Amino acid sequence: MSANVPVSDEVLITCALTGVLTNPLQHPVPVTPEQMAASAREAYDAGASVMHVHFRSQGEGRGHLPSWDPQVALSIAEAIRQSCPGVILNFTTGTIGRDQQGALDCLRAGRPEIAACNAGSLNYLKVRSNGEWAWPPMLFENTVEKVEELLAVCRELGIRPEFECFDVGILRSVGMFSEVGMVAEPNYNLVMGVASGMPADCDLLGILPRYMKPGALWQTTVIGREEIWPVHRKTAELGGHLRTGMEDTFYLADGTRTSGNGQLIEALVQVAEEAGRKVVSPQRAREIFL
Repeated sequence: MSANVPVSDEVLITCALTGVLTNPLQHPVPVTPEQMAASAREAYDAGASVMHVHFRSQGEGRGHLPSWDPQVALSIAEAIRQSCPGVILNFTTGTIGRDQQGALDCLRAGRPEIAACNAGSLNYLKVRSNGEWAWPPMLFENTVEKVEELLAVCRELGIRPEFECFDVGILRSVGMFSEVGMVAEPNYNLVMGVASGMPADCDLLGILPRYMKPGALWQTTVIGREEIWPVHRKTAELGGHLRTGMEDTFYLADGTRTSGNGQLIEALVQVAEEAGRKVVSPQRAREIFL
């Protein structure tokens, strides 16, 4: 563990409610404002202080498609805030190409406390067991110019950026963003488990904090099945903050499918407490993160 990143006994938990493309006809992910609010309330009651929010197209048969409609973002934000007093909202901003105007419009409409900022480009790849691409290879484009544009809107609106780091080079780039004055105090989110990014590996996680700025806040987003839970435990032991939800997994540590976001957060709270960490309230989470 790096001396740069001290271990606190307090831990903040984020719930990633729904994700990007998961079909609600196949998996029980929330889509409508009412569904998002109800699922957020389950996670909130279980111990989550932050809700990471993606937006889906509304209307029958369209819930598997992403939306950048600012009115959809506003409706979902208002519904979650009404359902979960004091909750912190974290909006996705991830667009595959250079154009992120829709994401910026959603930030202006919903005014979240945190915006997920994808901190570098990635060849977004996955291979099926038969040796074929799971989808056509694509570039998840996040140039420095695109990051700067997002950070300018965050400053305008008083939103804290959370830098999503899919590989070690992107993690190190965030330090350079700080050095050139793009951000004063970077908040890191280590994304592990994407097939063409960092694997969900406890040994790798153990060395990553040394590449963060001194005193930085950080958390992990761990994507996969039951293999992700040892990485959650390692995060808790190293002093990181924690995140799970149906964007990241449908599986509990014993390999059974979750009933929803509330059950996943309950399991993550247990991981935190077993590591000697105290799950904080939304009020305390605001003092730590904002």
